Amino acid sequence: MNFLFKPVDIASLVFFRVVFGILGFADVTGVWTYYHLYRGYFNPEKFQFNYIGFEWVQPFPEPLMSLFFIVLMIAAAFIVLGKWYRVSAMVFAAGFTYTFLLEKAIYLNHGYLFCWLSWIMIFLPANRQWSWDVLKNPGIQSDRIERWSLWILPFLMGLVYFYGGIAKLNADWLDGNPLKIWLKASGDMPLIGWIWEQEATAYFMAWGGVLLDLSVAFLLIFRKTRTWALGFVLFFHLTNTLIFQIGIFPWLSICLSLLFYPPDFPRRVFSFLKQKIKRLERVESWWDHRIGSESSGREGDLPPAYPRPLVLGLLSVLVAFHLLLPLRHWYFKGDVAWTEEGHRYSWRMMLRTKRGYGYFEIKNPKTGEVTKINPDEYLTDRQVDKLFTHPDMILQFAHYLHDLWGRRGVPNAEVYATIRVSLNGRRTQPFVDPEVDLAKQNWSFFKESSWVMHAEAETKD
Repeated sequence: MNFLFKPVDIASLVFFRVVFGILGFADVTGVWTYYHLYRGYFNPEKFQFNYIGFEWVQPFPEPLMSLFFIVLMIAAAFIVLGKWYRVSAMVFAAGFTYTFLLEKAIYLNHGYLFCWLSWIMIFLPANRQWSWDVLKNPGIQSDRIERWSLWILPFLMGLVYFYGGIAKLNADWLDGNPLKIWLKASGDMPLIGWIWEQEATAYFMAWGGVLLDLSVAFLLIFRKTRTWALGFVLFFHLTNTLIFQIGIFPWLSICLSLLFYPPDFPRRVFSFLKQKIKRLERVESWWDHRIGSESSGREGDLPPAYPRPLVLGLLSVLVAFHLLLPLRHWYFKGDVAWTEEGHRYSWRMMLRTKRGYGYFEIKNPKTGEVTKINPDEYLTDRQVDKLFTHPDMILQFAHYLHDLWGRRGVPNAEVYATIRVSLNGRRTQPFVDPEVDLAKQNWSFFKESSWVMHAEAETKD
């Protein structure tokens, strides 16, 4: 375990602090302007699909919600600068996680990963070099950190790659589905659209994605294969950016992949750039002059360390959690791509395309009166799109309707759903047992939902 506590260069951690803050600022700005201001998803007067167990997390009314996003953006900017770093990191972690928990319909894997990174960054000494905090208090400067402070970041990225590769080992993906569907939709792209329409492109990307995800973390570890692996990473993520709208994830993945390089790689890149850009020499000279005489941080010094048993204990829990959680879908029967049980938080990224449609019925048990409900009247377009293909959201909406009818004078209303779903272009099949009163069903993280109908094996239309 001494490996985790060996002193290493702080340069890579400082590099990631800056990148993390920039990406956090960009992501929060996008969520605020698009999902909140434009789409109105965080309106406290509308229905939100909260994560089960976090129903108490609710949006603020305006203008407090917009003010909250502005504060979060300021915290991200302060992380970039290393200003009041610990406080800024705590504000950002709490705020970003709060935003993530507000609406399940906009769940993205990179959002989940960013939540974890946000909380981890609080405890890392990422402000001990090239930061506003060092300018104000040069005595905290340090050129070295314990290796675990840096190791945990590429470790998480390696898990994302590897579990993403394991998830792709299924018949649909290896047959080019759903990539064939997605790529054809990009066929009108100028100049290169014809490439995406070729069936061979779908097979190349499907099999290439599997091989990359399963091997890239290991290839990045070794010096002789590292640069080749980074080239594959760049090609993979930049291609995805070109075709798909997946936010900051490609850039986050690229930057985390760079952390597999020796910890001093940003310092060596900076030294190379100084030879090309003389202004950088003046910046470095200014920095050394500004803090050099006052700083107690010398090469080899380490910032104050946490107790080793505490670090080992917390790292062990963190590693075990992230190793085991993505495997939980094997606990449930049925295809996870169909049932969704165990899908989230498992790095099952862009593996299937599903579409569904249907309606709900509310029955008054006293009068026998049945009211047909179209979810479009209550939900946003994205909420409706996700609702029909996710059992937990179907159940949440059914309970919402039950409570709504209760407030309207029908306290024991029964709620039924008739829903059909198509997976990866196949013909639609019944998704929910229409004879089950969903108002009487409860969600369990450790038990299959008996009212979710399993898909029958069929050939694609």
